Parts: sequence; C-alpha cells; structure tokens
Amino acid sequence: MSQDDVSRQRPENGPEEDEPDMGDLFDDLSALEAAVDSESEREKVRETMRTAMEIQQPGVFGRVIWGFGREDAAEALLGALLFGFPMFVEGGTLEVGTFIAQVPAYFLLTHVVAVGVVVGILYVSDIQDVRIHDPLLGFIPRRLLGVLSISFVAALVMMTAWGRVDWVDPWLALCECSVAFVPMAIGAALGDILPGT
Repeated sequence: MSQDDVSRQRPENGPEEDEPDMGDLFDDLSALEAAVDSESEREKVRETMRTAMEIQQPGVFGRVIWGFGREDAAEALLGALLFGFPMFVEGGTLEVGTFIAQVPAYFLLTHVVAVGVVVGILYVSDIQDVRIHDPLLGFIPRRLLGVLSISFVAALVMMTAWGRVDWVDPWLALCECSVAFVPMAIGAALGDILPGT
C-alpha cells in the first residue's frame, strides 16, 4: 500500500477524532454495567472500570474522573483554601457581604452563580471527563455536593477562626462567608479535577 493510499483512508481532520479514548471505554463499560443481569456481573464491570482508571496514561487534562473519595475531598479543600486565603484578608469581602445582606435576592443570586460556575467547571467545560457515579438520592452528584460542602464549611470555619465575621448578626456573617465561598468553590472544583484522580 502506497503512502497516497494511506493518506486517502484517513479523515481530513486527522486520526485523533476517530480513535477511541478512555471516555469511550467508560461509556461502553457503563452501558455494559446497565445491561448485565446480576449484581456479581455488575461488580465485575465496576472492577474493570477501576482497573481502567489505574492504567490511564498520566497527564493533567483529558482524564476520566469517576467517583469521589478522600483524596478528592483533600484536593478540593486545598483548592478552596488556596482561593480563599486572599478572600479572608481582603476588606472588600466584608463590604460585598454587607451589600448582599441588604438585598436577600443578591444573596440567593450569589449562591446560584457559585453552583452554576462549579457545575460548569466540573461537568461542562471538558477540562476533564468527569463522570457522575452513584449519585445521592439518585440525582445529586457526590462530587458536586462534596466540592460545594467542603468549600462552604471551609469559608465558615476560616472566616470565623480568623475573626473576619462576627456572629452577633448571623445574617450578615452568613452573607460575608458566602462572598468568600464563591471563589473557594471555584478553587475546590479546580483543585479536585486538575490532578485527575
């Protein structure tokens, strides 16, 4: 076969688009998991998925991320703190918190934006191929809940521990913590998925 024959057989956009990747493997294994008859067969498919996770080629981007464990929680906390430390010492955090405390709709909007950005980072942006595994109550992704919970609790604890909020006025304190929560949630999402675990 000549070089011209080989180049005519390849698609014009290059071979990368047609070659299967780990995402395709996980899609096939997920379909197989749903199709098997017994729990023991499903467990064998899950074990195969875990094995596939372990043999992925190293790299920061494009990895399949499946499940949410202790390591993921630690990475999320680290990311939240890295993005949160500037918020703890910046006076603007308290000013913005005071502002949103005056308009409850802004408080709600702040949280909606934070959740929307985190969902975008985790599930829409394609930074990694993040899979939802065993959602709570059948519809709440564990990774999303973990990232949001870790960053919100970290914001409450750090803002309180460093004396940045005064709980004499709980509504104001909650609003001030919510301002710190937004970048911390972004940091937690990035900290969780960028290592690719």
